[in-house]
Amino acid sequence: MEAETMRLLATALAIGIGALGPGLGVGLIGSKAMEALGRNPEAEGAVRTTMILAIAFAESIAIFALVVALIIKFV
Repeated sequence: MEAETMRLLATALAIGIGALGPGLGVGLIGSKAMEALGRNPEAEGAVRTTMILAIAFAESIAIFALVVALIIKFV
């Protein structure tokens, strides 16, 4: 295979696999937050704040994967 083809394949794998984990993580975070709100609706403020913070941390991993994919593609 050509070097450019391998570079594009590595780019696709980097962002594809790198976004898989955070995508699952955000889904689980949202699921557990809704479960927690169903059990204790009075804790909405604390659950929402913690959920948004956890989603931001999970999404930052996807951004790191995107940066790595862009580095592979253009460097």
